[in-house]
Amino acid sequence: MENHEKHFVLVHGACHGAWCWYKVLTMLKSAGHHHRVTAIDLGASGVNPKRLDEVASVSDYVQPLMEFMASLSHEEKVVLVGHSYGGLCISLAMEKFPEKVLVSVFVSAYMPHYKSPPAILIQQYFDSTPVESLLDCHFTFENGLENRPTSALFGPKYLKTIVYKHCPLEDLELGKMLVRQTGLFVGDFSKENLLTKEKFGSVDRVFVICKEDEVFKEEFQQMIINNYHPKETKIIDGAGHMVMFSKPRELCLTLQDIANKYN
Repeated sequence: MENHEKHFVLVHGACHGAWCWYKVLTMLKSAGHHHRVTAIDLGASGVNPKRLDEVASVSDYVQPLMEFMASLSHEEKVVLVGHSYGGLCISLAMEKFPEKVLVSVFVSAYMPHYKSPPAILIQQYFDSTPVESLLDCHFTFENGLENRPTSALFGPKYLKTIVYKHCPLEDLELGKMLVRQTGLFVGDFSKENLLTKEKFGSVDRVFVICKEDEVFKEEFQQMIINNYHPKETKIIDGAGHMVMFSKPRELCLTLQDIANKYN
């Protein structure tokens, strides 16, 4: 199929911002067809001016993405890419703007299904993750310690040994400088019928497995694939969680390969 220019929309995961896509964004823009690329800062993330206490709900958190999607012309379709926690965010955009999404790509990301609330995935993640492996992550529990955390901030030790394990040291230092506390909005993601078969379910989903991911272990990624059935699965060998830093070229080629199948 012909490789036409595509518009990639890149959505970061928890504690990160649009900055984490700088390598992939540059490569996609300079690829043969000079794709359009937009990297979004979600609420209270990256250089978004809001403070965390001003982001009261998941609607506030994803507002920059929703506003961007709303600004697209009716004819324009984008390749929506979500990393990690960003998978939940692009799912909400798929539900609201299914006609504007060519395909959605979940890069080692939470990929929910319309049959159950997205929070089930968050629950499964915490249930399968030993507390001691979270090291110096800082969590807040505004709803009490017996409930799921309400926000998270990755600590420097966790960033170095788990999140950025396979990344160049300069990217680790960049991450340590720029990460911000993120709301988790588990209550909002627990609501029934957030996603529907008619809207969210009408958009093709592709899952990209990062084989050496220490955050979302391969077993967890495989569980998501087995339970939520993407149209296609891609694998990036040797890629840790921050694949955009450790294997940017491979991720760029994978995204282009996926996009080439859609016009």
